[in-house]
Amino acid sequence: MVLSKCSGLLPGVALQKDNFRRLLRTVEALSDLGPAMTAEHDFSRAAHGMLSTLLEAGGAREAVLFTYTDRPSLLTSIASDGFALMPEPAIMPLLPRQVHALSSAHGPFALELGSHDMFLSANGNVAPDLFRCVVPLKVGGKLVGIVGLGRREGDAPYNSAELESLELLSHYVALAIHNHTLTQTLSQRVSENLRLLASLRGFYDNALEAFAAAIDVKHVNIHGHSLRVGRYAAAIGEAMSLDPSEVVALRSAGYLHDIGKVAVDKRLFGKPSSLDAEEFREMADHTIVGHQIVSGVQFPWPQVPEIVRWHHERGDGSGYPDGLEMEDLSLQVRIVALADTFDAMTSERPYRERLSLGGTLSEIVRLSPLKFDANAVQALMLQIRRDAVGSNRVPFLERGLESNIAAADIDHLAASLQHKITHGRHYLT
Repeated sequence: MVLSKCSGLLPGVALQKDNFRRLLRTVEALSDLGPAMTAEHDFSRAAHGMLSTLLEAGGAREAVLFTYTDRPSLLTSIASDGFALMPEPAIMPLLPRQVHALSSAHGPFALELGSHDMFLSANGNVAPDLFRCVVPLKVGGKLVGIVGLGRREGDAPYNSAELESLELLSHYVALAIHNHTLTQTLSQRVSENLRLLASLRGFYDNALEAFAAAIDVKHVNIHGHSLRVGRYAAAIGEAMSLDPSEVVALRSAGYLHDIGKVAVDKRLFGKPSSLDAEEFREMADHTIVGHQIVSGVQFPWPQVPEIVRWHHERGDGSGYPDGLEMEDLSLQVRIVALADTFDAMTSERPYRERLSLGGTLSEIVRLSPLKFDANAVQALMLQIRRDAVGSNRVPFLERGLESNIAAADIDHLAASLQHKITHGRHYLT
């Protein structure tokens, strides 16, 4: 068969070219979904971004993204676009047969006239017949949400090309929804457990010790970290002659300072090299997640939430998450920040060996008073000196980290720090 040069592409070739363009747009959309899936700190914006991607893939004018919970069986909207009168949130309870139908569906499907009742319920605050296409979102065969798509341009039907693009994207959106739901559920459960502890004041210390051990369970290299930070912080407070109730508050806040790490991916704790920028942001967000968790608990000590949020802040404003400076940080925050740093430096990590006690103190003194509170650092060295000369009734340092630095060397470091303070000098480091 001879083709005329002016006839253009054969219909089949043109269709393949259109499908290739659609596939290319879908692949580009997948690259955009990567950051959206990790944007847990601003999931609402991420949800709207994912919905926009799905709208384009399906060539739709209207869409709603729902999450699914099974107790009770309920769809709840988290983002919508294009619908003129869509309630916020849109709620749609589901019957067991509808849950089964959605869970059993093999990918996205167009809704035929009269088939809405098979998959969706009319008992909520949104009419099922608004939707022309449904994209079930499943992880491991379990329903985690759906996307309901409305009309297309010119009321065109949803054909196989649109359904294929939507199916490819649906797996990534489902994972993002699932990850968000897990994090929310985990945070809620942790808050519930803490509220229970708050009602049992007499059991606080032992219970919070157990909680601290559970926080560190993800990573073998930090086992005991939260317990040590709590005890170090309390001992520093005692050396600074703080009120006994403030010392108890420091111990409890130290136990809980890393509670936000329950929402951090376990793989980051064992990485044998430095975290990249995206991984560091995910790790750093544990301060914000932790603050959200403990803010819902009425502790006897009001300082706990700010300590959990700000224990990675530094006096020169170089810390996170809020870049605060020394005058913005309470003494309790400064103490826990120092205790956390001291334990981190004297503990082994996948990417480095532990630092010696002398090397750790030298580095902390070098960074003070620029980054660390000088009075807290002096109190830390006082407790270590007491260990060195055997005058501490209860040893400050953990077994295996006994003082390998002479009292005279500690005195020299303390004098060096005092010299920096009294002369009002700030050393660039």
